[in-house]
Amino acid sequence: MGAEQKVAIITGASQGIGAGLVEAYRDRNYRVVANSRSIKPSSDSDVLAVPGDISDPAVADRVVAQALERFGRIDTLVNNAGIFIAKPFTDYSADDYASVLAINLGSFFRLTQRAAREMLKQGSGHIVQITTSLVDHADSNVPSVLASLTKGGLNAATKSLAIEYARKGVRVNAVSPGIIKTPMHNPEAHDFLSKLHPVGRMGEAKDVVDAVLFLEGAGFVTGEILHVDGGQSAGR
Repeated sequence: MGAEQKVAIITGASQGIGAGLVEAYRDRNYRVVANSRSIKPSSDSDVLAVPGDISDPAVADRVVAQALERFGRIDTLVNNAGIFIAKPFTDYSADDYASVLAINLGSFFRLTQRAAREMLKQGSGHIVQITTSLVDHADSNVPSVLASLTKGGLNAATKSLAIEYARKGVRVNAVSPGIIKTPMHNPEAHDFLSKLHPVGRMGEAKDVVDAVLFLEGAGFVTGEILHVDGGQSAGR
């Protein structure tokens, strides 16, 4: 496909959902810029690994600069990097607050702003946030104020950007998962976590990947918050 081959940037790309997204976009013949703190170089010449903390503005600059230098364009950005700290509200520390805002909101703002400039120049692009269904369905078993504060902000920003860019060729969507079976969850907690979903199981990384790919191909969909949560947001 030469210069017309599309390019996706994926954050939080070293494991779980992010690693699944890298593989899925490569399967669709996208070239991929993969970022995480622990990302390792890839043997695939069409995967560019850019290590670093994406909440650092210099890393966001480097991700976009290297994407353009290596591949010449940016077509998709998946803001997958995020952290979750479950504590009662009054137990959150100033460091907890700063860390969650830096990763969940700060990295979104910096990287999305830089990538969106390139998409607007070419008149096309797609931006996807990975948020959480706890925004819509708070659960007393899972204290999540900082997640709701930040990921709820991403949901709102998704709709606002979708409208701002609706006539400029750039679509903006989000996937709002339930609890997904990834390395961040201790296997001993899986039974408890499964029961938090009406369908009675945790999600798999592939469930989120499939949702992102659906949005990627859905050219008439923008401003959508797609819930992939085993029915959590619908009720109990």
